[in-house]
Amino acid sequence: MRFKSPLIAIPVAGVLALSACGGSGSDSGTDAQNSQNANIGNTGDGKDATAQGPVTIAGAQKGGTVTVLTLTGLTTTMDPSEIYYTDTNSIFTGLIGRSLTQYKYDPKSKQMILVPDLATDLGKANDSYTKWTFTIRDGVKWGENGQPVTAQDVAWGMSRCMDSATFPTGACPYYANAYYKGGADYKGVYTLKQKPGTLFKAITVNGNSITIKMDKPFPDMPYWGTFPANGPVPQDPKVSDPKAYKKHPWSTGPYMIKDFNLSKELTLVKNPYWDPKTDPARTQYPDGYDFKLQTQSEKIDQIMLADSGDGQTTLTYDDLLAPDFQQMKQQAPDRLTLGGSPCTYYWAPDYRKIKDKKIREALSWAYPYKNAILAAGLIPGVNAIPATNLMPPGVPGRTPYNVTGRTGFDNDPAKARALLKQANATGYEIKFLFRTDDPISVKTKDAIVRGLTEAGFKATPVPTTTANYVAARDNTSEDINVRSAGWCSDWPSGATWMPPVLGSTNPDTSHSFGSNYAAFSNKAADTQMDAIQKLPLDQQADAWNALDKKIAQKFFPLFTTYYTGIAQAHGSRIMGDNDDNTVGMPTWKDIWVKQ
Repeated sequence: MRFKSPLIAIPVAGVLALSACGGSGSDSGTDAQNSQNANIGNTGDGKDATAQGPVTIAGAQKGGTVTVLTLTGLTTTMDPSEIYYTDTNSIFTGLIGRSLTQYKYDPKSKQMILVPDLATDLGKANDSYTKWTFTIRDGVKWGENGQPVTAQDVAWGMSRCMDSATFPTGACPYYANAYYKGGADYKGVYTLKQKPGTLFKAITVNGNSITIKMDKPFPDMPYWGTFPANGPVPQDPKVSDPKAYKKHPWSTGPYMIKDFNLSKELTLVKNPYWDPKTDPARTQYPDGYDFKLQTQSEKIDQIMLADSGDGQTTLTYDDLLAPDFQQMKQQAPDRLTLGGSPCTYYWAPDYRKIKDKKIREALSWAYPYKNAILAAGLIPGVNAIPATNLMPPGVPGRTPYNVTGRTGFDNDPAKARALLKQANATGYEIKFLFRTDDPISVKTKDAIVRGLTEAGFKATPVPTTTANYVAARDNTSEDINVRSAGWCSDWPSGATWMPPVLGSTNPDTSHSFGSNYAAFSNKAADTQMDAIQKLPLDQQADAWNALDKKIAQKFFPLFTTYYTGIAQAHGSRIMGDNDDNTVGMPTWKDIWVKQ
């Protein structure tokens, strides 16, 4: 899953656990120096197929409006067929929309547990995991008109997202199209100009039951079921038209959209038709939510530190800047939300443009990891963890590797210059995006320019804005040759890393990177990814790790910059704000306001 901020450096990693361990955070590529490094990507695999609503929280009170501040969040579509960033996914599934399954926070284990949502259980599969059936529960209604949500509505939503031309940055190309029988060749309802409401042939409805047939085993279907793409969409073409629906998706959760201005503001009010008896995880304690976007980090931190007036009922899912974190830790540690997230940040040289492996390796030695992190207000070894593998610690089967020998946050300008000389590429120009309206991005850009220049590159930062960054980064013909990206586990499996991040997407013809920002394309690697997904379950985890290492050694299509976690803050009257460590976001379903 794409990280909430597609920028170079924002998040904070594992601060609380690191402090408890007393580790330095240094990393030789073995992850042995700090026990937290083995768990920062561990999202847990707990399941409870019998969970039922309603959910009550001891001592929780009704009322109040929660204000949410963020600098970079909600810059992408809210159409459930295309939601694939952690912020939009978390906010939509936590507050607005429902899908087949969902996660519920367990305060004892501090892990997220997979439970039913629209489905009455976690689905039933045949012995080969090539057919799944879900029974849709009664009593769920649309917030916008009070009409019942049907299995046909859910199946339409599941089919709709498979149009990759209409929803090019969504998750369905990696899962629905990749696994559902005939999905690889399916163009989609809008591309084929079919009648809205038309179901994909592998998805059938019988009464309240939905059955999906697979081309290959898909044991992870209950996890995939948590995504908004597996929830209902109204069949009325005037409502579900993609141009309109991304601005106002209909509600089935406890809250519904009142106003949404992309990149600026999102206002949520109570859904009067939400029935808590039908929901095994969500609550509806606050009167509403007011998301204020593009708020500068320094301003957010000062509001959080002051904790006065409306600040007491405010939270942020951005991470505190380093000095402000230290101050909050000293003054009000109870208002910090700390923990892990299953994410990796990396730089992705455009494989179509930077074709020489030596140049890509030189760039990995030139990148000023520590200075860029400091410029972004982070703390090396504490709120940004040195990274080696693409897959973060905690992914099943993952064992550390280090193909360059670079340790910790070290870089080596001399080694970069030597590699450039070997490639006859001294002075090679690197073009990367930065945001002119974000002081942190500007500072980070300056640190990167200095580091690349010292290492023998010509650094050319390309200006854009917060509102336009994602579109520019995702433009396959943008005049840049390196893209900064972050990726998080869709669920605890290498299958949610290798195919999405390094599977071929042919951007020159498809005009979409998908999530392969390196534009890496290799038929042998694609074949191996497909083969791994057909292996017995107990063999897949090790095979994904081996492929991760093999691609890095042979092709070096990208290099990691750090692993992430969270260090978020909330006001003194905000309760239930914990770490949803499947995405590194707040546990929206548990939040209430102290009156």
